[in-house]
Amino acid sequence: MNIFRFLTAGESHGKCLTAIIDGVPAGFNIDTGFINSELKRRQGGYGRGGRMKIESDTVEITSGVRFGKTIGSPITLVIQNKDFANWEKIMSTSAEDCTSEKSFTSYRPGHADYAGSIKYNRHDLRDILERSSARKTAIEVAVGAVAKQILAQFNITGSSQVLQIGQGKTEQEFHNEIDIAKEQGDTLGGKIQITYKNLPIGLGSHVQWDRTLDGLIAQAVMSIPAIKSVSIGNENAYQMRGSEFHDEIFVENNKITRKTNNAGGIEGGMTNGEDIVVTACMKPIPTLRKPLKTVDSKDMTQTEAHFERSDTCAVEACAVVAEARIACILVDEFLKKFGGDSLTEITQRFN
Repeated sequence: MNIFRFLTAGESHGKCLTAIIDGVPAGFNIDTGFINSELKRRQGGYGRGGRMKIESDTVEITSGVRFGKTIGSPITLVIQNKDFANWEKIMSTSAEDCTSEKSFTSYRPGHADYAGSIKYNRHDLRDILERSSARKTAIEVAVGAVAKQILAQFNITGSSQVLQIGQGKTEQEFHNEIDIAKEQGDTLGGKIQITYKNLPIGLGSHVQWDRTLDGLIAQAVMSIPAIKSVSIGNENAYQMRGSEFHDEIFVENNKITRKTNNAGGIEGGMTNGEDIVVTACMKPIPTLRKPLKTVDSKDMTQTEAHFERSDTCAVEACAVVAEARIACILVDEFLKKFGGDSLTEITQRFN
């Protein structure tokens, strides 16, 4: 059972996004300013669209923190959707406000529309779009920012970088690729890498398949909208011989050391003391100004996909979301190993 656990709620154009985090021990410093700085990182990046000009995400903590410190009770986070002012009737929870404005019935290839409408028996595809939108990753970044602050108390830090966008591998090439795609009404994906440092040995477990840390991390990153592959450690493992890939073990000053980290910090489903290195590939955003061919669910006629305001490229933002998702997994595993009801108790066990 997870110790650090959370649920989120909210629609893309709804009133707000909400998260409830359970299992955070008492005594941890939680800085709202840090959470907001992470939200700002998520909204940045070359190629973002019009929604980022409307929203300037900030978080409100409505429970679980007093005078800047956790008190052991569930933490509630809220991010208001500023665009809700333009969607109040359209996204109303009242039956009296029912309207067909902004409804649509043409499936968008690459989105949840088709499968979701069948699964939940919804005829207005906005009922699927609103929750399946990547807008919900804003509140996940806020949760991840809480997790990062817990990890930081023990000098565990994370970072991310963009390795590739389209065919580009330098920042200038990224911008050129995005400019061309935007001009053509198209979109781009890319490759990101996330690194976490200073992890204690033994987070995760080899004893059951659903307790392996690499499996948990892969699931957390893979379930980010638009992610299509996740790898841990050297991506070229399949091309290498065992003598080349496996990280040999040495001793220096009575300490275990490695000269390589092809395993990406995880062996046998557990941290081995090296940096955790996770690489993920993001597909191009499936909402295109140059619409794709599709079918209208209302009469099964051929048509063009519905266009909803979108980014040209959100790879940099995706990297921030992946950092947050991994932080949540690491905090949960950390608390399973060293957990207690307060920071003081955990610190004693950690030391």
